[in-house]
Amino acid sequence: MFSTLESPVCAEVVAPTLDAEVELVAQLQRGSEAAFRTLVDRYQNRVYRTAFSLLRNPEEAEDVAQEVFVEVYQTIGRFRGEAALSTWLYRLATSRALKTRRRTQTKKRLAFFTSLLGFRNEVLHEPPDHAHPLTLLEGQQQFELLLAHIARLPDQQQVAFTLRHEQELSYEQIAAVLGTTVAAVESLLFRARQTLRKHVQPPFRHA
Repeated sequence: MFSTLESPVCAEVVAPTLDAEVELVAQLQRGSEAAFRTLVDRYQNRVYRTAFSLLRNPEEAEDVAQEVFVEVYQTIGRFRGEAALSTWLYRLATSRALKTRRRTQTKKRLAFFTSLLGFRNEVLHEPPDHAHPLTLLEGQQQFELLLAHIARLPDQQQVAFTLRHEQELSYEQIAAVLGTTVAAVESLLFRARQTLRKHVQPPFRHA
């Protein structure tokens, strides 16, 4: 059923009109497999890229995309159209990606502390020294540094930043995804940019 997700970089279909989206939802709620395949073809890239922007891991992003469309398939009957279909999909993608990231971080922390402690909890290895000043690098390493600091932003700031600068959503669309106001989105983006400018040199100028 989800074989189309195996190639998340395929060309996207142009966004449907409101009437076309309403009709697609109606067909989905009637259990049409053809409509579900149309949904996947139309939105899989956006869902995958949103998840990847938050996770930076292709396998985890693909898993999230699969989960999103499974959830849509299972719960489309409860969709009442209070928000656009695309908004719902972005909400699902960001929510599941953040949950996946928190789960992954918890596993990493557990593995780290386990590696430090022996059978009787004696320290076996010295923890890495994080006190040395970070040497600022150019090119790819500088880009990776930027990604690392984006990943450290609070969840709401990171989602807003990702949807704005990687998915190119409008402030109004981001507000709909987050269930907040345009003013709140502006505040989230302002704080995110300020944080990135503090930590990334040369100053991040393309926000």
